[in-house]
Formats: sequence, C-alpha cells, structure tokens
Amino acid sequence: MPLLARMLPAPIQMEVRRGAVAELGALLADSRVATSGRVAVAVGPGQGDHIETLITPTLGEAEVFRVSDGSVEAAVSLGGDLRKGAFEVVVGVGGGKTIDTTKYAASLAGIPMVAVATNLSHDGICSPTASLVYEGGKGTFGVPMPLAVLVDLDFVHKAPQSLVRSGVGDVLANLSACDDWHLANVELGEPLDGLACSMARTAAEALLGRPDSVETDAFLTVLAESLILSGMSMVVAGSSRPASGGDHEIMHAVDQLFPGTSNHGELAGVGTAFCYFLREDEDRLKQVIRCLRQHSLPVTPGDLGLTTQQFTEAVSLAPATRPGRYTILEHLNLGDSEIRDRVEDYVRAFGS
Repeated sequence: MPLLARMLPAPIQMEVRRGAVAELGALLADSRVATSGRVAVAVGPGQGDHIETLITPTLGEAEVFRVSDGSVEAAVSLGGDLRKGAFEVVVGVGGGKTIDTTKYAASLAGIPMVAVATNLSHDGICSPTASLVYEGGKGTFGVPMPLAVLVDLDFVHKAPQSLVRSGVGDVLANLSACDDWHLANVELGEPLDGLACSMARTAAEALLGRPDSVETDAFLTVLAESLILSGMSMVVAGSSRPASGGDHEIMHAVDQLFPGTSNHGELAGVGTAFCYFLREDEDRLKQVIRCLRQHSLPVTPGDLGLTTQQFTEAVSLAPATRPGRYTILEHLNLGDSEIRDRVEDYVRAFGS
C-alpha cells in the first residue's frame, strides 16, 4: 500500500501574544505539558528577576535557574542540575542565548523543553539546533525541537529594536538557502525536500511586502510566526538546509574571523543580499535590499563595520565553515582576487 501521508513533528502548542510569561502556568497545564511533576525554569541574566516575579504566582514550586551565557559550559552545568532535580519539563524564558542553552541542557537531561521567547532575533525559537560558544569558537548542535513555543509581545516590545529587527534578516536568508538547495539538487543530485523549502520560503515571503515594522503587534506576530515556521522547516528537513546556505556560511566566517562584529540576523541579511548579487538575480536582490533598508538593517560590509578586505576574507573562508554544503559560493568557486572584485562591485552598487 502506498504511503498516503507523512507525520510531521510540530509543537503541541504555539502562542504569540502579550502576557504569555505571566500566564505560563495556565498555558502549560492547558496543553498537558506539565500536570504533576516538577517544573524547572531557566532565565537569562538580563531580565531574570522580573521574569521570576511574574511566573512564581502561576508556577508555584517551580525551581528557577539562571543561565549565565550561551556557552556549552553553561548548558552542561544546567543539564546536570536538571538531571539531579527529576524535573518533568524545563522552560527556557528569554532571548536566543537562553533558549539555545536550555534546549541543549534539556537534551542532556532527557526531558522536554518549552521555549518562551522574549526577543525575535533569529529562528532558534523552534529550531532543532542550538548555537553555543565553546573554546574553539561557536558551534551548532542538534537538539530536539521545543515541545511548545510561546512568544510574549510585551517583552519583545521592550527588547532592543536592533535585535528584534535582526530577526527579519535571518528569515530573509531562507530565500537564499532554498535557492542554494535547489542548486545542489540540480548540480549534484542532492535530495531536495520540497515541503521544507515551501515552509521556509513562505516564512520569508510573508515579510517581504509588509509596509509596517517592529513597532506594531501585527508585524511582530508575523515575524514571530515566520521564525517559528523557519525552525519547523529545519525539523521537517532533518537539517538546517532550508534556512542556512551561502548566506550563513558568510555569517559564520565573519563570526570566526572578526568575532563581535554584529549579531546573527544582521550578518545573515548582508550575506543573503551578497549571495543574490553573486547569482545576478536582480529582481530578488532588489526585494531583499529594499526589505533590509526598510527595517534599518545593514546592507553593506561597511554598515557592519567591516572593510572590503575583511569581508573578502570572510567570503573566501565561508565554504570551509560548512564542509559538504553546496551553495552559490561553492558553485562559483571564485579565487581571492575575484571575490574582492565582486565585493567592491557590490559596495559600489549599494553603498551609501
């Protein structure tokens, strides 16, 4: 008998609204996530005290842990605490570093994790990966997808706008990543998951034509849903393929060569625009550049504080950051002088 459908993993609950943190206990009970066992809550250093004050009345005896940073060491330490406490579930409340650290810790402890996002800087909210710092730099680790995902718009509105806007850049990268996957399918015969691509691309297309920005609940809701859908596309694909291509290779190279240059989404946005410049896809390039500028995101290396030479070095190193991944960078296989010429052309075309 032919397979009539495939089962798709998805969070058992997803909510994007104001007040989600304050009503966390009720939301967990309603979704049957935590009904009888102990609940652990991991919060970041920034708003930990305020978050603890909000959740204590609804979660009762929940034990609150402080996540010091987004490192492997912090995740391993939290994982050990979770194992000792015999918790039913751990809730990670905060930005990307706190959520990624909690995801990895939950996987080490063998318990489910609920993500409660107070920022929208990248698609790690619902992804099956955790980006963590270790001695050798920054790495991406496979983890189970969160069991439930909540986004509290009250907190998002209070977050630094530059970080919230950067989520737009990370979602736009899906367009470039999916084009890279199609390229690998044509050139190398790499299997392509059309559903994963459709989910990732739809998430990006939802943002391209919107006239509003991070000041409105309506836009933040769409951004949050796009980031969650992007994360789910990676779960469907079984890898980061639909959301990470040459754009993210450039981002990882910048992180490696010039750490602290900028955040994840801003680097991914510039990488996306440059990859479309390399593809000579003028229509899509115009759309991406217009969207980046609309949301006050960087467009050129200079906007990131990088020189032309530094960005050239990053593009040259980029393929080595994801060995085995075929993107427009591997396809063109440009030499250092050719890369420098393309970067200079890009800066002349789009620099202020």
